[in-house]
Amino acid sequence: MPRKIASLLFGFALSLVATATLAHHGWSSYDASQTLVIEAPLKQVQYRSPHVEAKIDYQGREWNVVLAPVSRLEARGLPEADLSKGKVVKLVGYPRKDGTPEIRAERITLDGRTVELR
Repeated sequence: MPRKIASLLFGFALSLVATATLAHHGWSSYDASQTLVIEAPLKQVQYRSPHVEAKIDYQGREWNVVLAPVSRLEARGLPEADLSKGKVVKLVGYPRKDGTPEIRAERITLDGRTVELR
């Protein structure tokens, strides 16, 4: 009986992880037909999982910038120290469809180098 309960709990835990993963990667809320190119200084950076995020000012509003996961940024040569407050970056990405001031960045250019994020 304990083995059956453990199996059921394990299956339930797996289904929760799968649901959370699918919900998190809902890129359909971004408009891939409208590419934005923004050059701005970083106001704030949160170098954490599941995705690194930053804040910038654009068009008179504060925008949230969704970058890649920490592991991908580090693997592509973009450690936390390179994304400091005040650093001017060029972002290429897609805005949210609902008008929320947020961009899903596909690439970032800083210090003369471009890093692909997807």
